[in-house]
Amino acid sequence: MTAENDGEAWRAQGEPEPPEALRTFGAVLKALREEAGHTREQFEPLVRYSVSYIAKIEQGRRFPPEDLISRVRNSLGPGPARVLAAAAKGLKRKVGLASWFQAWAAIEEAAVSLYTYDCAVIPGLLQPESFLREVLRQGIPGLSQVEMDERLEGRLKRQQLLDARLDTQFSFIIEEALIERGFGGPEVTRDLLNTLLERGAQPNIEIQVMPKNAVEHQGFEGPMRLAELPDHQWLGYIEAHDTGTLITDPKTVSCMLQRYGKMRSQALSPQASRSLLEQMRGAL
Repeated sequence: MTAENDGEAWRAQGEPEPPEALRTFGAVLKALREEAGHTREQFEPLVRYSVSYIAKIEQGRRFPPEDLISRVRNSLGPGPARVLAAAAKGLKRKVGLASWFQAWAAIEEAAVSLYTYDCAVIPGLLQPESFLREVLRQGIPGLSQVEMDERLEGRLKRQQLLDARLDTQFSFIIEEALIERGFGGPEVTRDLLNTLLERGAQPNIEIQVMPKNAVEHQGFEGPMRLAELPDHQWLGYIEAHDTGTLITDPKTVSCMLQRYGKMRSQALSPQASRSLLEQMRGAL
């Protein structure tokens, strides 16, 4: 059995599932290690922990020691250490955010650039409260009022990134059809348009609308998110149907960056997008 797959045997033995927050922290550590191109065996002398101990941390079976982040800083650099420190905050679980999203939420907090394209729903960072309530109300399975309030609180707190991280560059590409759909009704759509116009006026936030009649569109493979870490490495993320996948392979992330770059040229410019959003608001 190798150190990389011993977690499967551990789960097969019927041991209890580790706490959600520890699994999230472990997933971030594993992603950073793999991004640097290290196996656990190669990582061992760099952080001075045994292969088996690294495996247990990555699987959420051991609470990370206090000096782990400093050892990661010394071995992988300040960027990955900053990401891991943000993930450590998640050990106090981010209330209201899904377990499979916690790892990416930690990466968002450390990123210097965040790119988001979605073709199914308005990106969560840009959803006004009324829109968020509709998303939660229409979700399956249904939620109790307590669960809805908890998730709403968590998602609104996540949106504070847009104000707190003024040194982070945000880019959003939004399908025109998503706005025209009128999700939640006219008042919710008006709130959405007001929010998009307000956020798009911030100097570190760029919002582009992908027109319905775009003949060339590199987003046909689906939604994507990209994050640039402080050391200028990039990570990717995709999600659908209550699952999320963190992408660390440099070649795959490079392809995602190329697609996103193409979409930025295919979408309306930020200025033209703003004009369209104003027209859409005026037509309500």
